[in-house]
Amino acid sequence: MKRRAAIIGLGHQAAEDHVPGLLGSSRAELVAVCDNNPDILHDRADTLGVPGFARASDLLAETAPDFVIVAVPHHAGRAVIEVCAAANVHVLKEKPFATSVKEARELAGICHDGRMELMVTLQRRFNPIYTSVAGMLDQIGTAFLVGGHYSFHTPNPGAGWRGGLKQAGGGCIIDMGYHLIDLLLWYFGLPSRVIAEFSTTALPEGGYDAEDTAVVQLGYASGLYGSLVLSRWMAPKTEFLRVVGTAGSVVLTKGSVQRLALDGTVVEELTRPYAPSVATAQIDYFCRVLDGERPNVSGPEQHLAHAAFIASCYESKTAGRYIDPKEML
Repeated sequence: MKRRAAIIGLGHQAAEDHVPGLLGSSRAELVAVCDNNPDILHDRADTLGVPGFARASDLLAETAPDFVIVAVPHHAGRAVIEVCAAANVHVLKEKPFATSVKEARELAGICHDGRMELMVTLQRRFNPIYTSVAGMLDQIGTAFLVGGHYSFHTPNPGAGWRGGLKQAGGGCIIDMGYHLIDLLLWYFGLPSRVIAEFSTTALPEGGYDAEDTAVVQLGYASGLYGSLVLSRWMAPKTEFLRVVGTAGSVVLTKGSVQRLALDGTVVEELTRPYAPSVATAQIDYFCRVLDGERPNVSGPEQHLAHAAFIASCYESKTAGRYIDPKEML
């Protein structure tokens, strides 16, 4: 019997990932949708053939889903989680988990007290390309340098709610950068020092205050150090993570991962030219978590580290010095 699922927030992410993901799931079915834009709500509800609601509380009361996928603007996430916790409804939430360390701690407590399972959406964790990296890192000796890059061009970085700090909690670091930060924490854990430079100057007189471009420098007690480059302005769309060690290197892109010898020769490579829906895999995994068959690898406790890393980036610019993310916790 399939789990009953609903979607709260019908923007781009829901349309591109969560709706197709649910329609392709073998373990969950879409039973309702919710959005505060009446035009979008009625259009999607009619197209999908499910009831639509303007208020999350009404959706939960009338359709009693097993879990909801929450894809709302960053500032609105907490209120939806609180409503779901009060109704004992589980949540699969679009990143970020929270907009600050304080909010992350409070949300973790709300989930615990509500006996509710929450998993943050990080689809790269369900792609074999990314899960194979740890094994390759073991083959390159002592890793000492890491470099990440994630950029694309959006004509107006200030458009919509993502352009404002009050609603978004930050710009490219907390939003698109969350994916690259997650890879870093997944493979290496939380750094011991972080410092960031960022700006809102890509579009002069754009009228936005959430950073469009950032460079984050970081280091570990182990001796590993490096940087992340993030931009919502820089073309072409590029995503990679490179790790250099004493016996070789690993280069990860969205479609492949390579292990290179010291001279740059490819020693091994994994590609995935035919990929099933990662969104569906993520939903099916969450259903297995709810059924007690899998651990929640992306829950509130894990994402306290993400919140600390991101807070360190913003705090470091204000302080003008390196910040230890662990001190944020």
